[in-house]
Amino acid sequence: MEKIKKFLSIFRKLDKQKRGYLIVLLLIIAVLSWAFISAEIMTADFNRSQVEGKSDEQKVSASGIIITETKNGTKHFEIYGETGNYTNDSHVATLNNVVGNFYKDGEVAMSFQSSKGTYDETKNTIVLYNNTYIVLKDETSLLADKLTWSGSENDTIAEGNIKIQKGKEFMALADKCIICAGYNKFKIVGKTQTKIFDDKEKK
Repeated sequence: MEKIKKFLSIFRKLDKQKRGYLIVLLLIIAVLSWAFISAEIMTADFNRSQVEGKSDEQKVSASGIIITETKNGTKHFEIYGETGNYTNDSHVATLNNVVGNFYKDGEVAMSFQSSKGTYDETKNTIVLYNNTYIVLKDETSLLADKLTWSGSENDTIAEGNIKIQKGKEFMALADKCIICAGYNKFKIVGKTQTKIFDDKEKK
């Protein structure tokens, strides 16, 4: 009680500006204290649920999920899912309505859009499937049933009903397409059909 009286006495002696600063500081401290207490309660509940059902798979669902990979200050990819979930037993995130980019030398080298996708944290792989649309830096576009990315140093594999188009230069159909690690060239594999447009067709 004496401490409160002493504080009030000091508070009354302060000018209006200092009183204002002190009130703002006290509010910030109160908000932070509440946040830490809430975090401790939520963490305790989460830990308790893990202990009570640690044999069960722990799954977290969320909306607006963003996953990025950055090494030595260089971004390798970013993937956004409108909705999705993460399973901590398998360390796999499953995403719906996916968009994102793969980077090379700090610039976007390949962009993508897909109905579904998964990111395996352990294997460091991204798999896109169902209505997958890809655009390379040189504006080459590619449609595929499935795309598998397994690291910036490895080739990216597109499979199933491949359709490739580069402006009015050429069009190709294939079973499989291998996009090189640098995202600047590719090769088509399996049953293929290629059409190179002549100058008249371009017009």
